[in-house]
Amino acid sequence: MRRVKIRFAVLLLAAGAAGFQGIAAQTYQRGQNVAPAFEGWMRNEDGTFSFLFGYMNRNWSEELDVPVGEDNSFSPGPADRGQPTHFLPRRNRFVFEVRVPADWGDKELVWTVTSNGVTERAYATLRGDYVVDGHVIMSETGALGAGSSDARIRGNQPPTITLEGPEERQATVGRPVTITVLVEDDGLLRSRRPSPPDPPETAEDSARADSIWSAPPTFSSRQLRPPSRITVQKVNGLFMSWFLYRGEGVGGMDRQVTAGEEVGANDTGLAGTVTFEPPQIKVWEDTRAGANSPWAPLWVPPELPEDGRWTVDVTFDKPGTYLLHGRADDGGLFSDVEVMVVVRGTAS
Repeated sequence: MRRVKIRFAVLLLAAGAAGFQGIAAQTYQRGQNVAPAFEGWMRNEDGTFSFLFGYMNRNWSEELDVPVGEDNSFSPGPADRGQPTHFLPRRNRFVFEVRVPADWGDKELVWTVTSNGVTERAYATLRGDYVVDGHVIMSETGALGAGSSDARIRGNQPPTITLEGPEERQATVGRPVTITVLVEDDGLLRSRRPSPPDPPETAEDSARADSIWSAPPTFSSRQLRPPSRITVQKVNGLFMSWFLYRGEGVGGMDRQVTAGEEVGANDTGLAGTVTFEPPQIKVWEDTRAGANSPWAPLWVPPELPEDGRWTVDVTFDKPGTYLLHGRADDGGLFSDVEVMVVVRGTAS
């Protein structure tokens, strides 16, 4: 009987280990595909409609490049409707929009993406249950709890971005090009950054402050609490971030190449490596603790520049044409700007 019990316990442990491995196998660093996503639609003031799209790159590390064409196209109509060709890791919501005429009716607009041998499609329609507004966007991206809001939040407006300089730039391999934008925001979604303490008035106060600052870090119960929402959680607070959206290297666009590193470090694709300095805050949902991402536990928004100007130096290691997207995000709503950079090789 004892031998039977031991064998039964071993079987349970083996089954448990297999189950754990099965759960772990749901997450991948590389080798998986990109799934396009239809996020919803909005009505424009002129009577036209905007279909909003995003995607899910099922990898945590691999960034895929899929040129516009048979493997990355829209139908019916033009295959190129401004979709990305460089896909950042994991979930990226509300990445771009496609405007359709007022008489679109009940037709479907289909975005097809084939990557790593898998083809998936997103179907956009004007069905009433797909309509979105700012409140829905804030809820879907994690700035709100599901269905929660108040008058202040409903009044939030997206930041505005003013690009300083031309929308098209010239650059040389290995030499940084500087991009500066002015970002203005209504400040309704303020970050929870703690205010600095008052300066000590006595030696005793100074010694007490020193002991506090020298103590090991502590976290609030909110920071240590497990996630409780059915949606992702996002930290409110303004930031500006740039990322590679499209890249067409001199070597051609005849094959799909994967990226080796994350945005801000080595964005390697068909067009080569794009380096951002300082490293940029992630615009994709990196929920891992310690990540430079507003979806990461314990993340704190950056200090805001006093003059509202955000500057980044971008360096390219190969010639080509690159489309960079910049996003100003207050935690709930966002605005985008783009810069095209034509990179020449170094003189021989």
